[in-house]
Amino acid sequence: MTVTLADVAARAQVSPATVSRVLNGNYPVAATTRERVLRAVDELDYVLNGPASALAASTSDLVGILVNDIADPFFGIMAGAVQSEIGGSGSGGRAGGERLAVVCNTGGDPERELTYLTLLQRQRAAAVILTGGAIENEAHAIAVAAKLRRLESAGTRVVLCGRPPVQDTKAIALAFDNRGGGRELTEHLIGLGHRRLGYIAGPEERTTTRHRLEGHRAALEAAGIEELGGWTVHGPYDRRAGYEATLELLRRDPSLTAVVAANDSVALGACAALRDSGLRIPDDVSVAGFDDLPFSIDAVPSLTTVRLPLAEAGARAGRIAMGREEPPPGGIAVIRGELMVRGSSGVPRG
Repeated sequence: MTVTLADVAARAQVSPATVSRVLNGNYPVAATTRERVLRAVDELDYVLNGPASALAASTSDLVGILVNDIADPFFGIMAGAVQSEIGGSGSGGRAGGERLAVVCNTGGDPERELTYLTLLQRQRAAAVILTGGAIENEAHAIAVAAKLRRLESAGTRVVLCGRPPVQDTKAIALAFDNRGGGRELTEHLIGLGHRRLGYIAGPEERTTTRHRLEGHRAALEAAGIEELGGWTVHGPYDRRAGYEATLELLRRDPSLTAVVAANDSVALGACAALRDSGLRIPDDVSVAGFDDLPFSIDAVPSLTTVRLPLAEAGARAGRIAMGREEPPPGGIAVIRGELMVRGSSGVPRG
């Protein structure tokens, strides 16, 4: 049954006019009242009618792109590539084919992610593209799946770019093979002779973190290397986390000969910490990253890493979202990375 403005007003114990003022933002409303109305909207999953131009069609000319951190090149590259594909005469927008791209920066906050999906549904978005890894929380996963199903039922195309499939939805998934890349990277270091490898993992609640770490551990197990308890440190996907985690790894095991980082930004922090500790790269300790972000080749020494085709994946997601490219068979494509061997990895000392 469709939820109406009156239903929201009854739940929030305010007048329909007050609900309208809160949702339209065109009249001052007390903060406590506003919070009560928004809570009712969320609880009832009320969808506000979008602009009148959107009401004339099943969807509007808006495309939402959800990213974790737009300042992170990983997300910026994908978002830019998506945007390059959603405009122009081939995309079917009513105003000459153009689409309005809205980049939604979640900051890794699961509640903000859900809020943006609700807002995009209210605006009858033509397409929604979610980039990067998902949050590993059962309640959140169920909530996201429900939001995606509502978007799909309203005619919105949903594409996941660099994100695992979402069960019980029709969302198209272009997923990166993070396990395979993580395994290949560690196998490279083991092949050079490394047996004591520290690992700097990303946030524990992210699918990307788990998959890359699983690939790393699979390589260790296949080589008969027992991972010691202090060889893995978790932290954010940024340079500072890499710096601090590397110092912690060295404190736990000064005999480490390699540091594998969750991504290239973390790897840069690892390199700085090693240099500040008087260690040479790769003579004393090898370093490896992941993603092959633009700065990786210009690092000194240049980073050994796994190249993910971020721009290509983003562009493909944009074309699929606009209906200009057929979805992959079964709605899922697994995109493999490419090992890039550079100067930061070498044969271990001794």
